[in-house]
Amino acid sequence: MPLQFRNVVLTGACGGLGQALARELIEEGAQVALAGLDAGKLEALAAMAPGRCAVYTPDVSNGPQMQALAADWMARAGVPDLVIANAGVAGGYDTAQADDLAVFRRMLEINLLGAATTFQPFVAAMCAQRRGALVGMASIAGWRGMPGNGAYCASKAGLIRYLESLRAELRETGLTVHTVSPGYIRTALTAGNRFAMPGLLEAGDAAHRLLAAVAAGREKIVLPRRIGWLSKALDLLPEPLHDRLLRGQPRKPRVGEAGATAIPGLPKEPPTR
Repeated sequence: MPLQFRNVVLTGACGGLGQALARELIEEGAQVALAGLDAGKLEALAAMAPGRCAVYTPDVSNGPQMQALAADWMARAGVPDLVIANAGVAGGYDTAQADDLAVFRRMLEINLLGAATTFQPFVAAMCAQRRGALVGMASIAGWRGMPGNGAYCASKAGLIRYLESLRAELRETGLTVHTVSPGYIRTALTAGNRFAMPGLLEAGDAAHRLLAAVAAGREKIVLPRRIGWLSKALDLLPEPLHDRLLRGQPRKPRVGEAGATAIPGLPKEPPTR
């Protein structure tokens, strides 16, 4: 990775892809603001380069908390040239279940609103220096709805459209906006998946490809590219046939089911099913 990224803000740094991104950035000599919810994991990453890292544990959907992070980091290290809104959660969803409405709301708050609250405190300062990259972590799941995954698909589809809007707004400012649509990466978010995951990438490989693509100026990044081609090929099928194929796949576990990933900040944990 070229050393053009010397000052980086990274949310979701505790997760598999987030940790891989943090390690590569730190190893390349960048100063990195590490944001996540597990202080222990973040401190272990920061220990790789204590003078170049700072640890933060905000709720990424909380505007004032993210603004406080930004003010502290820019006082320490200056204006970032790369901000990666990587924080995200995933889980199955069933509209028939009242408890799942809270899951839907929280997923939108973290996956969609969280990107906006991550970028907002930095945009004016980055525009003033007329350089920098904003990276949003969308998903192939945002390209088309999938049975049992409506909350996650909706949050990522919304993020894709938000990033398109932001890219158009900032086109003449010197800032670039990058939409990353991973397929399947071996992380805690995919560990409970009970369906086939074609093109599964290791987190380190995905992190390297992502940073290289941003450095090369690619605005829309699919990891790996062949999963994007497969998704587009499936979209050529008649809708009823496409739906039938997707309905035949095992569904992602919902909160409370075996193999489900935790979603922080729920008002209460839905009962075990």
